[in-house]
Amino acid sequence: MTRPYNFSAGPAMLPEPVLQRAREEMLNWHDSGMCVAEMSHRGKEFMSIAEGAEADLRELLGISDEYRVLFLQGGASSQFAMVPMNLLRGRTSADYINTGSWSKKAIAEARRFCTPAIAASTEDDRFSRAPVQDELKLSPDAAYVHYTPNETIEGVEFPEIPDTGDVPLVADMSSTLLSRPLDVSRFGLIYAGAQKNIGPAGLTIVLVRADLIGETLPGTPAMFDYGIHAKNDSMYNTPPTYAWYLAGLVFAWLKELGGLAAMAEINRRKAAKLYAAIDDSSFYANPVEPRARSWMNVPFTLADPALDGDFLAGAKAAGLLTLKGHRSVGGMRASIYNAMPEAGVEALVEFMREFERTRG
Repeated sequence: MTRPYNFSAGPAMLPEPVLQRAREEMLNWHDSGMCVAEMSHRGKEFMSIAEGAEADLRELLGISDEYRVLFLQGGASSQFAMVPMNLLRGRTSADYINTGSWSKKAIAEARRFCTPAIAASTEDDRFSRAPVQDELKLSPDAAYVHYTPNETIEGVEFPEIPDTGDVPLVADMSSTLLSRPLDVSRFGLIYAGAQKNIGPAGLTIVLVRADLIGETLPGTPAMFDYGIHAKNDSMYNTPPTYAWYLAGLVFAWLKELGGLAAMAEINRRKAAKLYAAIDDSSFYANPVEPRARSWMNVPFTLADPALDGDFLAGAKAAGLLTLKGHRSVGGMRASIYNAMPEAGVEALVEFMREFERTRG
């Protein structure tokens, strides 16, 4: 079977070697007689999987002992609430940078618990750029500063990490974590839904500095308390065991590739090839300011929107799936996360050029 290239924004494609290994281990993981999905999360077999996955993730990102690594449920959307519930710590306001759809959702949820101050917003520019440091109106009294380094829908990415001084920086890295090296020490907390670069839907990774946990809002449910999850090694309740296992296989795959520096070079090349195809054409266009173009999510439009349907049908016939843009943006969107091979991007570029030649 020849697998098509899946450009879905998430759940996204997984590395083929990971899927092959999962298939090999499906019925009998390491002679245990069990599938991982059948294991007790407190049994020695799964505990070894969990410990190995955390060790590999810490190695990939250079995570120090100052941080707790949590494997949780609820997706990034639950983190929109968990962050203020855990990190306000007696304060009543936090700074938020508004750069797109996911930033707006985080801000809306934060309003349930505090007064989110908008440190910068690019909404008037149709979320087509990332603010520069001088634009940020940060308060030294804020409990934390929240931003979304990569906006999946709009295809906007911060080219640098904002400087927030002594105020903890919080980042929703659902669509960019593990796509390149990262200085985790710059952050108070990082969270990421797994279904883009990490593994299947159902798992959320949280990296939180230990000194920031332990002082939740009154009435915070136990399942929303980082401290409880940290004390229980993410086993306070039954975790998403199979998703955790698959994430561990992805971490091992990344190490085999040469780590995040090697992955970054691949991702840089993929993005450059696709943006070059768009920029060298009068038929395709990308709305994002070049300095803030995402490596992971590339939206583009056709000169004639009436051809969108034909483009998508032709792409599907060519084995290029899930290219329709988000309904709020329109056009097309190619999500080219870690698991998308360069060959997939090259196949898309070839199709785009042929479609322009015959239909442009």
